Order: sequence, then C-alpha cells, then structure tokens
Amino acid sequence: PANAQVVGPASMSGAQFTSPDVKKEEFRRYLERSGVIDALTKVLVGLYEEPEKPANALDFVKMTLGAPTGVDVEALKAENDQLREKNDQMTQKVVELTKKIETLTGAPASD
Repeated sequence: PANAQVVGPASMSGAQFTSPDVKKEEFRRYLERSGVIDALTKVLVGLYEEPEKPANALDFVKMTLGAPTGVDVEALKAENDQLREKNDQMTQKVVELTKKIETLTGAPASD
C-alpha cells in the first residue's frame, strides 16, 4: 500500500533515547543536593594544590573525607562482639549483686 508506514528504530520516539540522560541528570541533582559534588570538588582541589603529591591519591581522598585507612574491619567487629558479650555479663552481674544486697539488707538497693 502507498500509505504504509515503516515501523522500526527510525520511527521510535526520542523518549527512549533520553531516558538514560534523564536518569543521569536526576542522579547529578541528587549528588548536588546531598553535598557530594561540593565535598569531592574540595578534596580534588586540595589534592591539586598539594605541593608534594601523595604517593597514593586514593588514600589522600579517603583521609580528607574522613574515612579510616589501614583499619581491620573484621578485627573491630570481633572486638565489638566481645565487648557486647562482656557488657551483657556485667549487666547480669549487677542485677545479681543488687538482688543479693536487697536480700542481705532487707531494703531495696539504690541506683
């Protein structure tokens, strides 16, 4: 037929092709609103202005942003677990000793 339309990639709307651009723009605005762009810009300017460039630029960025470097996270988690367990044991001991004081004195122990 003479008025048949060709349907295919050439006739699809441009909206499909702008979707990634829209997502990128939304993400950029999110980073801007949350202060990430300003923080990264300050860090990179600081690195640029360093008279003696650090051997490890990534460590410089982490340090400037306040992230710990050279920390064994698993060791910290294990220590945290141990301290929580010790805290639980000590809390239970306080409860036991408080009851013992109340039994011996006949009066409620004060906090």
